[in-house]
Amino acid sequence: MKAMILAAGRGERMRPLTDTMPKALLSVGGKPLIAWHIEKLALAGFDQIVINHAYLGHMIEARLGNGENFNIDILYSPETTALETAGGIANALALLGERAFAVINADIFCDFDFRDLHAETLMLQDDPSRGAHLVLVDNPAHHPDGDFVLRDRRLVPEGAPRLTFSGIGIYRPELFHAIARGEKAPLAPLLRAGIAQGLVTGEHFSGRWTDVGTPARLEQLNQAIPPNVIH
Repeated sequence: MKAMILAAGRGERMRPLTDTMPKALLSVGGKPLIAWHIEKLALAGFDQIVINHAYLGHMIEARLGNGENFNIDILYSPETTALETAGGIANALALLGERAFAVINADIFCDFDFRDLHAETLMLQDDPSRGAHLVLVDNPAHHPDGDFVLRDRRLVPEGAPRLTFSGIGIYRPELFHAIARGEKAPLAPLLRAGIAQGLVTGEHFSGRWTDVGTPARLEQLNQAIPPNVIH
């Protein structure tokens, strides 16, 4: 089963930390952000990860290699310029295959159980009535209005309260077939179209989750996560 980690962002808000290092390699608890995801995906039963990159992508490949040290196969989908979320996924479809796959933003930190992600990916692969499944979280202080409305594990177009998309999702590849390879495309319009058609399910996760979007949030996270902790 395959997963993708999105690591192509420039990390403008993380400057100056990202002037010489891609955001995905910034350290939390003594290891790169992206390494936390790779380790958890491997332990959960995923056997191959596709990582897209653009800015300083060679550093990501040099640090992670082919995945041998993580007991998982890692492939790379380089982008000359960042293609945004949907564009990056569409650009990597040849590597991701024809079945549903999980996608995780590299720049989050969470204790979501990726074994549940593995199980939900299996279910979505066998359920063509769904195009996507999203993990939603409580709205953080920096995003108080949220993104989507969840009703009985189904995302609906209108209503309240709204929850925030965690950056963890599962998608069927046909959701991205209209996007040409190499084309920039955001994810939100595709999700809203799918929600309007009743094709998107979701779940509410209330555990630890951080969008590591600023140096201050990274520092707060490092204060909370001891070095070398097994998570």
